[in-house]
Amino acid sequence: MAAALPFAASAALTAAKKVPVGLELYSVRGELANDLLGTVAAVGRLGYECHSTHNNGPSFTPDGLKKAIELNQIIGSTSVIMASAPSVSTLDGWKALAERLTALAAQLEPMGMATGYHNHQIEWRPVDGTRPMDVLAAGTPKNVTLQFDVGTCLEAGADPIAWIHANPGRIRSVHCKDWARSTGYNVAFGEGEAPWTKIFDAVENGGGVEYYLIEQETGAANGGELQMVHRCLDNWKKLRA
Repeated sequence: MAAALPFAASAALTAAKKVPVGLELYSVRGELANDLLGTVAAVGRLGYECHSTHNNGPSFTPDGLKKAIELNQIIGSTSVIMASAPSVSTLDGWKALAERLTALAAQLEPMGMATGYHNHQIEWRPVDGTRPMDVLAAGTPKNVTLQFDVGTCLEAGADPIAWIHANPGRIRSVHCKDWARSTGYNVAFGEGEAPWTKIFDAVENGGGVEYYLIEQETGAANGGELQMVHRCLDNWKKLRA
């Protein structure tokens, strides 16, 4: 998937366990490009507030990390999530990435902050018989969040429920992105093949979820990004009623 925008937003909507649900702002990337402040204001009118950030490679250089920490502190976020992996093709490369995340977690902890990793499809595809996601989970401490992108897990043919059960307490945030065999990601949240009720049950009863982020990538071609975000949110409320 394309890189996420610098930050995500969350709305403190009442859910079964009062877990906040948010919006990954990549969902409204076109609107943001045209009118950053206006789009953020529109999101704000829905009651959204920032909960975590997505950070690409430059944010994890020494100077970049300082800026990322400052940004997170300004917006009240405590989670500096790595949005995607650098170019990695071997198990040793994934192990090195796990070591990097471990060191980053130790650096952030004294500030009351944490890090985590956001999966895409590649992490579910075995390398020499081992999935990179399993390497990252085994090679990082429990305070490193395994931010779970559900849609890419489904597309890669992995079992989302088995993954959650295998990593208790570490699925602190979930990207609620739906997927369907017939249309791929061209589907609203709640209208694809993800077993959301089972996923909610698993992450809220052992998985350790602290917040959800709705993500939808094709709103511009389906009536508009803000309209699609609204539709996804309506579906969320129906599922969580």
